[in-house]
Amino acid sequence: MTLAQRIEQVQCTVARAAMRSGREPADITIIGVCKTVDRDQVEAAYALGLRHFGENRVQDAARKFASPLPGDAVLHMIGQLQTNKVRVAAPLFGVFQSVDRPSLADALEREGGRLERPLPVLIQVNVAGEAQKAGCRVDDAPALLARILASPHLALRGLMTIAPLVADPEQVRPVFKGLRDLRDELRQLHPDAALDVLSMGMSDDYAVAVEEGATHVRVGRAIFQD
Repeated sequence: MTLAQRIEQVQCTVARAAMRSGREPADITIIGVCKTVDRDQVEAAYALGLRHFGENRVQDAARKFASPLPGDAVLHMIGQLQTNKVRVAAPLFGVFQSVDRPSLADALEREGGRLERPLPVLIQVNVAGEAQKAGCRVDDAPALLARILASPHLALRGLMTIAPLVADPEQVRPVFKGLRDLRDELRQLHPDAALDVLSMGMSDDYAVAVEEGATHVRVGRAIFQD
């Protein structure tokens, strides 16, 4: 399939999953994870209507986006971010989805202050409890959320998780439900907190994630496959 056909297929899959769960397809944002492709493919996807893109590595993003994307495009940091890369990352990314520890929140707060603007962030939660995966523990999320809310140069937007790789997407439905339930619990603790974003679901399981409440899906291979 062409790039246009792959994007259309993902959009249709998202729309069907949204309707199955009584939601509006327009309420789900598709993030094209472009870590495996060069700038020309990103620009082609932008020309086809994608406006959100995800990168895993700061150095790759710095090379690929040395000249900025158009103003209505948003670049998401979705990989594990080291605190010593925050100064380079802060001007590049529009959203930081992988905030999973106080030291990273503090580093981003300092850079937000230096740039004199709030940095939009998501808390990455390791809902499945996989030892090899980044993300804070579910039990640690309330304290991290409180720290972010107390940081004037961080703008909390919601939560993110990465589900385990499984053969059947139905196996990870409880992970997505778990993130949604956690969001609901955190809203009770902090009614004024902006927790509108649930970033969950990738190429193999994004339809199930949408059914369980995802507002953002991170799709790489299904869009930018070789």
